[in-house]
Amino acid sequence: MTQNVLYSSIRARRDLFGAIRRMAGLARQREALTRLDEHLLRDVGISRDEAEREAARAPWDPPAHWR
Repeated sequence: MTQNVLYSSIRARRDLFGAIRRMAGLARQREALTRLDEHLLRDVGISRDEAEREAARAPWDPPAHWR
């Protein structure tokens, strides 16, 4: 019984740290969008306004296609 609780606790911590790591990565990617010049934004198919809107989203709000 105690061992199951321990494994559950370890798994929950691992899941939490994984989620935090993903959110931090997403925040870095969104911030990087704001540093792209107009030419590079055109290359990836988004406008400056779209990049700014994406960068303003919360780190816990992933793109719909990630869910």
